[in-house]
Amino acid sequence: MEFMTGVKQKNTLEIKELIANDYTGRKIRIHGTVHTIRDMGEISFLILRKSEGLVQCVYEEGVTPFSLQEIREGAAVEAEGTVEAEDRAPNGFEIRLTGIRILSEPFCPMPLPINKWKMNVSLETMLSMRSVSLRNIRERAKFKIQEGIVRGFRDFLYGEGFTEVHTPKITAKGAEGGSNIFKLEYFGKKAELAQSPQFYKQTMVGVFDRVFETGPVFRAEKHNTPRHLNEYTSLDFEMGYIDGFEEVMAMETGFLQYTMTLLKREYAKELQILGITLPETERIPTVRFDEAKQKAAEKYNRKIRNPYDLEPEEEVLISRYFKEECDADFVFVTHYPSKKRPFYAMDDPADPKFTLSFDLLFRGMEITTGGQRIHDYQMLLDKMKSRGMNTEGMEHYLMIFQYGMPPHGGLGIGLERLTMKLLEESNVRETTLFPRDLGRLEP
Repeated sequence: MEFMTGVKQKNTLEIKELIANDYTGRKIRIHGTVHTIRDMGEISFLILRKSEGLVQCVYEEGVTPFSLQEIREGAAVEAEGTVEAEDRAPNGFEIRLTGIRILSEPFCPMPLPINKWKMNVSLETMLSMRSVSLRNIRERAKFKIQEGIVRGFRDFLYGEGFTEVHTPKITAKGAEGGSNIFKLEYFGKKAELAQSPQFYKQTMVGVFDRVFETGPVFRAEKHNTPRHLNEYTSLDFEMGYIDGFEEVMAMETGFLQYTMTLLKREYAKELQILGITLPETERIPTVRFDEAKQKAAEKYNRKIRNPYDLEPEEEVLISRYFKEECDADFVFVTHYPSKKRPFYAMDDPADPKFTLSFDLLFRGMEITTGGQRIHDYQMLLDKMKSRGMNTEGMEHYLMIFQYGMPPHGGLGIGLERLTMKLLEESNVRETTLFPRDLGRLEP
């Protein structure tokens, strides 16, 4: 009988181990995929791709005891050789090969030039062959940065006393309302894919005071634009015992500051690969919705067409205004009109036509919506009645407030949009692993 006693230690090394310790002159083994082979004549470079980056291996004709013709790009191998310092190689070292073991071989030639710095293929081709295109070094770097954003979100909120929760994505009632709902047949009952974890995270404020979640949300948006997806990842948090919705904005500012520091410290390699300069987050301006529209209209000579919402062009102009006036990459736009916010948004006591809510704009695009919620049961019923809403099907949500809730608020951040603007991409599909939109259900 055998027993598992923990993680099995392998006799192969990783890049971080080779960097952390001096292996110069020592023989080692390393796993990797053959990223490219550069035949220089008597000497060839066999470049291995690993999760941490590239490793340069040196093959010498007549010295290395195997034939280079045996090796194909895309093969998974275990290489053996002696480590030598080499400033021109990735990570400052190379491996002089003394042997190689082929673990698996590709069945077909590579359909995309993934070993090129830029593949120079269309976005449609990139998405259709996603499992291959993601192996490109620059493509991989985007999603390492995205990992850092989610990691920053989790780590920061844990440090601020939040509890992580996981809520259902099949629901009986949509949190946001409207027509952009994916409807399901659920064992003879009507169900929907969750537009947001809103009702559940508010529920959990009554349990843990402060909660957060990272997970998919679904919107049946019939918009095929560079900013819309039908499934995206939302970074949500909800916090209780607030004195005002400004505390929610302050918490998001803290998250952004923490995350940019984390990216600078631990994702410098990926930032360098992509040529990214991180935005300034020390001071983020805030402006009222109506004032923001007016400022953009006056400075850029644009007529206000929709007084109740921000059009995409207005988001661009408002961001441009605060970049020019304050050198700010982010701007909080507050006090959105009540008629454009969900029923649970708290109206401004000073002027009920507006809400205690906000959007965060980043380089010309809304990436966050949040605000203070109604926590009084009667006030919530009155708001629903004023909108002609039926309480049928809302019993479980209303139960939260029947038995008491503290003042609370929260937000949702679109992960793919945040990544898109951080990396200065032009289409949100560039920063979505496997996009779902009007025309794409695969891969």
